[in-house]
Amino acid sequence: MSLDAFLHNLHFDIDKISPPDWEVDWEDAPLPYKLYLGLPVVPLSPEIPLTLEEQETPVKPQHRDIGHFLWYVYGLTEFSQSVLNTGPSKHAPGLMESYRRFVPSGGSLYPNELYVYLKVEDLPTGVYHFDAAHHRLVLLREGNFDSYIARSVGNRCNVSACFGTVFVSTMFLKNFFKYNNFSYRLQGLDTGVLIGQLLEVAKRFGFKSDVYFQFLDRAANHLLGLSEKEESVYAVIPLSVEPITQFPNEEGISSIQLCRDLKRKEFNYYVRSQKEIEFPMLIKMNEASMIESTESIRKIQSKSKEVMNDESQMIPLPQGNRLSYDLVSVCRQRYSPDMDFVLGKVSQYQLAALLREAKASFLYQNDLDGTNQKHEARVSLYGCLHNVEGIPDGAYYYDGAAHALREIHPGDHRLRLQYGMSMDNVNLFQVPLCLHVAGNKNHFKTILGYRGYRIQQMEAGMLVQRLLLAASAIGFGGHPLLGFDAKLCDEIYKMDRQDMTSLIQVPIGPHHHRPWLRGSLYS
Repeated sequence: MSLDAFLHNLHFDIDKISPPDWEVDWEDAPLPYKLYLGLPVVPLSPEIPLTLEEQETPVKPQHRDIGHFLWYVYGLTEFSQSVLNTGPSKHAPGLMESYRRFVPSGGSLYPNELYVYLKVEDLPTGVYHFDAAHHRLVLLREGNFDSYIARSVGNRCNVSACFGTVFVSTMFLKNFFKYNNFSYRLQGLDTGVLIGQLLEVAKRFGFKSDVYFQFLDRAANHLLGLSEKEESVYAVIPLSVEPITQFPNEEGISSIQLCRDLKRKEFNYYVRSQKEIEFPMLIKMNEASMIESTESIRKIQSKSKEVMNDESQMIPLPQGNRLSYDLVSVCRQRYSPDMDFVLGKVSQYQLAALLREAKASFLYQNDLDGTNQKHEARVSLYGCLHNVEGIPDGAYYYDGAAHALREIHPGDHRLRLQYGMSMDNVNLFQVPLCLHVAGNKNHFKTILGYRGYRIQQMEAGMLVQRLLLAASAIGFGGHPLLGFDAKLCDEIYKMDRQDMTSLIQVPIGPHHHRPWLRGSLYS
């Protein structure tokens, strides 16, 4: 299968990308976290702060602060046990147990890993892996790597002025064992959700951040000692207490050149899975997406897009201030309902607050736009609304600049959306807000090549996380779903005329909690 056909089927015809006889071997499932063996470790403080409010005067973090930061970004926060609904059966119902984090993940499999290059006073300077299972750092390389990391991003960032750099990687096996080739789409979205959480936590600590989607992949993997057949870095994020300045890209730097300057390291680690599972399409996509030289780094010129003609009805939403909330409380309250949605009336103020907060908090500094944060976002919000006070049922586009809804297709679309679900795990008739994150149908392939697809999925995931946090802040639940008919949704929103497509579906609304046991993992 060609890469173009693979990406098309991954989005529009998922039955063609995986073997029809694929069976999940749960007995051989990998752990949702990576465990390094035989390396120096640095324990992190278990005394996690119970509230997180934005710091007005940021200070350079210490060992203790780094531990708190990483735990709220990607630490194990909860153990849960729930009953599997297998329908009528003579056998006792099965139990599903999982360690959960503040970020959602497809199947709670968490394919990502976090690595950090740190320069703080009470820690040896070097590259670490965040061991989420034990809440500790594992030292991979000791030393100063400012120049190496700066060159890996084309010398566009003054890494020496940053106290740390986060590397977000994806381990292919961790969700491939369940979802087969469909895992490639999930990996990009999961990475984006994690980055969205990281940026929100960084704001509370007063850290400035800059997301680099474009970097020399092999050089980054070489620094971390990763095997590219198993794991690869998806994003590089420098952190500082001062604003991060971006510099013009320095061309002529190659992965080959950088890797020669640094001795290769290999590490032993444990993931539990014993069987050797091959995932050739994921490796093929990853290799095709790699940047070998800084000459391939690009920026995307912002273009205003006409979503629909001026004759479409515009419904202004109530004005107001952005939501103010304690991130810790919202993270703990966040919930992904299945059959737990309960249809209730949604006020215009709730809808306005949800959309405004998601869109406003999404603005971030990155290497595609530079330091200009007033760019046209590459992902947009659409929604099929029902039972919203003062707003007729229908499909709408959210115009963030005008803080208004633009009507696209009037009427109640819940039946069509329900028919478009590949699984009956959510009753959309109980959902007042069925939102869709949409993006360019070509995934910016013309500019970014095959890397454009995973960048688009990451940005979609980042916006989804902002939606989920905002929904939790107003007392609603949200459940990101990929088991939906993208073609059907594109028809509802008439997206063909804008060359757009629906990337992910997020039902949002009131809910009750399913019967399950939950135990928080914090002091």
